[in-house]
Amino acid sequence: MGAGSIFIDQMGYEVGVPHIPTRVISLVPSQTELLYHLGLQDSIVGITKFCIHPDDGVKGKTKVGGTKHFNFDIIESLNPDLIIGNKEENYQEGIEQLKRQYPVWMSDIDSLGSSLDMIQQIGAIFGKEDRANILADSIRVNFNLLPKFKSLSALYFIWNNPKMVAGSGTFINEIMNLGGFENMISVDRYPILNDDDLKCLSPEVILLSSEPFPFAEKHIEQFEEIFPKSQILIVDGEMFSWYGSRLLSTPDYLIQLRERLIPTFSKSSQ
Repeated sequence: MGAGSIFIDQMGYEVGVPHIPTRVISLVPSQTELLYHLGLQDSIVGITKFCIHPDDGVKGKTKVGGTKHFNFDIIESLNPDLIIGNKEENYQEGIEQLKRQYPVWMSDIDSLGSSLDMIQQIGAIFGKEDRANILADSIRVNFNLLPKFKSLSALYFIWNNPKMVAGSGTFINEIMNLGGFENMISVDRYPILNDDDLKCLSPEVILLSSEPFPFAEKHIEQFEEIFPKSQILIVDGEMFSWYGSRLLSTPDYLIQLRERLIPTFSKSSQ
């Protein structure tokens, strides 16, 4: 990269970066983990309180608030030369305020393809094209090697009260499809299901995510009362919603998840 470069982020905005960034703030947990994977840990000066991976690297980094609430005074004190965010995970008002003072590069992820594009674009910004391309290619190969699973109707819950699910147009929906789970929700984004909605649905599989709501084994009985004919699984939310380097592990996780299904659910199509 030259002395100054213009990059187009995934929301279509121009981002002027005067040099290879050395003081970076990441506002997205999965993108923080990606920066570490690309060997950029020394360039990271700030992260959110939800950036927990890699756990041996992020502990010493300054926290700049959450993904939906930034501490602008701390951000100013860190004097970043680039901030990396995400359209869905961060809040528009806060991002717009940051853009008035700093270069802000935004991702917009709703598919495996857009996640791989994000990885390669961040690699280009930091002069890590080779490492980013190797990572993207490895993720692509791993997903291409997934078996063709038998399609099973499913709901993916991200919150309990109110009961909120992942709908179409989300990255979670993409990973569900790749795992052979046919999302019964055609509404975009994350709709809330009321009692009448729940009574009308009878999915083969219920997926209860470990994040953002921490579903656990104690919640299974509650959902068994609502969906007595469904198999109910607690799933690792990071494997369904983190779209950086963690995707290296997602295909194997999906295979293991399918193997947890009771025998009446075939692992793959005939």
